[in-house]
Amino acid sequence: MTLFLFRLIGLVQIAGGFFGLSSMTYRLLAGGGGMHALVDILGAVLYAFILVAGVLLVANDGRGQGLSMWAQGLQVPLLSLPLIHYELHAGAFFYLIVHLAQGAHIGIDYHVGTYGWGAWLGGGGSSRVGINLLAAVSWLILKLR
Repeated sequence: MTLFLFRLIGLVQIAGGFFGLSSMTYRLLAGGGGMHALVDILGAVLYAFILVAGVLLVANDGRGQGLSMWAQGLQVPLLSLPLIHYELHAGAFFYLIVHLAQGAHIGIDYHVGTYGWGAWLGGGGSSRVGINLLAAVSWLILKLR
């Protein structure tokens, strides 16, 4: 069962890493400059890392488990506040979100077959914090082997 779960996590990382890396490459080749290019380069590096970690995990390489734990850990937080924004997901996500604007309320957001990267100063459109439960559970599966 553990091998099946490891391979499933690895395949999701490979798919999300590949599509995220492809998107970042496209954005870089499209010619955005300045801070946007820097964020896109960082995104490309992160997606390449997630892709390699997934390949190593599926190949049952000893480094795959540790690298995949890092890859999953980077995908756990969602932080969107007036001064800063950070979000990363590759392959799938299931966010439990606390929306802070106009009275705190809890919500969920999920998607399979997706990738997303955002990091900037100046914050996002709405104040919210969250946790990617899918990444957190994947991290625990990798940790508890």
